[in-house]
Amino acid sequence: MGNKRRDFIKLSGLGCLGLTGGGMLKGIASILNENNLPAMTSTGSNALSAEEGNLSVIGQYGEWANAFNKNRLPAFSFRRKEWNDPDTWRKAAKARIADRLVIPDIGALPKVNIVRQHVYDGLHIEELSWQLPYGRATEAVFIKPLDAKGKLPAVLAFHDHGGNKYFGTRKITRVSAEQHPLIVEHQKEYYSGLAWANEIAKRGYAVLVPDAFTFASRRVMLQEVPEHLRHGLNDQDPENPVSIKAYNEWASNHEHIMAKSLFSAGTTWPAVFLAEDLKALDILCAREDVDANRIGCGGLSGGGIRTIFTGGLDPRIKCAVCVGFMTTWEDLLLNKSFTHTWMTYVPLLPNEMDLPEVLGLRVPLPTLVMNNEEDQLFTLSEMKRADAILNEVYQKAAAGDHYRCSFSPGPHKFDAKMQGQAFDWFDRWLKS
Repeated sequence: MGNKRRDFIKLSGLGCLGLTGGGMLKGIASILNENNLPAMTSTGSNALSAEEGNLSVIGQYGEWANAFNKNRLPAFSFRRKEWNDPDTWRKAAKARIADRLVIPDIGALPKVNIVRQHVYDGLHIEELSWQLPYGRATEAVFIKPLDAKGKLPAVLAFHDHGGNKYFGTRKITRVSAEQHPLIVEHQKEYYSGLAWANEIAKRGYAVLVPDAFTFASRRVMLQEVPEHLRHGLNDQDPENPVSIKAYNEWASNHEHIMAKSLFSAGTTWPAVFLAEDLKALDILCAREDVDANRIGCGGLSGGGIRTIFTGGLDPRIKCAVCVGFMTTWEDLLLNKSFTHTWMTYVPLLPNEMDLPEVLGLRVPLPTLVMNNEEDQLFTLSEMKRADAILNEVYQKAAAGDHYRCSFSPGPHKFDAKMQGQAFDWFDRWLKS
């Protein structure tokens, strides 16, 4: 149960958007106990006694709040009887979710700069950057097989959250033999020591991995916030592991400020993610070495929630793989909101669509959801209910064979075996 402080920080930022996993949350019990909160067992479930089974993370208010949507289908659920035609439903539902997200306009296709290109491990690597109308330049990595010819199927690969905003693309890529020791540790814990973006590129894909909003090149810099919010920290010696861990703790505690500021601006964190991810998708589709009709997306945790919104709302994503981020709003309301980042939530949306149904907007396009049975971020019964919801959506649209859900043993992760299954799914729909 080591690395307790680090894992608690990750816990508070996990979900999501690419977090979140087994080791990420190891040691959470100790930290929760420091705050007199219920600990978690080794399997990740709340350590409540039998007589405490009806408790919620918001006490007696849980039952009251859950009653808002209990035993009723949300207004824009395709499972409702009044929605029969998938296209009619999708058009109406997308319009409503766009209203709830409030997706910012971030301008036209930006100029893409090739900062460096080289060969590593049989792969052609391009380190890229592009400037959006706000913030520092977005850094990204593009990878493809060295001997690739013509237009390739492509994957927009989303990095995890992991309570680690200092890193972004580096979490799932490898561009040289040298890696930061914290990235070596990260990939070992959650990805079987693999850089999964590289691994799928080796199977014949073009892969683009951009830094997400508030991560790595897009992170909030300490010198750019008022001094009284810096807690004595600075941006000096940034690659030092001690400095990185201090920054990640600061960034975790800063999330509520960013989220409330975005709400005050009239938008939401998932909307900013979506706007930037769609811009990366534009860039990927515009490449001469990419077949824009054969593009997929996927990612773990924080990368999973980005898959939900990007895959659900943009039909250019022909195949989606959501890993380690699928449950219901009820699970978050009653059990697990405290394990997730502020990046997860869209005000009012639970009245109109359950979380799985956002990804279900892509029906009949192929979708794979991958869960872990001991995932500390979710309740197993609600992961299974989310699967049932998506399965019902696909069955009603007569596309049942285009949806698959898996449950792997172990905690939050995207290990080598799961990667193989995900890559096979991409092959089935993007190569045939």
